[in-house]
Amino acid sequence: MSDDIKVDKVFDLKGLPCPMPVVKVSKGIKEVEIGQVIEAQSTDPGSLTDFPAWARTSGNEILKTEQDDDVIKFYIKRNA
Repeated sequence: MSDDIKVDKVFDLKGLPCPMPVVKVSKGIKEVEIGQVIEAQSTDPGSLTDFPAWARTSGNEILKTEQDDDVIKFYIKRNA
């Protein structure tokens, strides 16, 4: 987890093929309040383009993206 970002909910999406990581986060982000942050963990390389595109269209904000070996972590702030 990133030291400077407080994560309110973690979504383990490892092993899910495209487009399921974004679909799950799109539904799941409603489980946190506006202003809270989720951490989405994905192993799908397509997530690197899918999540930024989803964030732009949904009004949410990707605060940070980290990649550690096969796992990509997105820190997403709910704005909408």
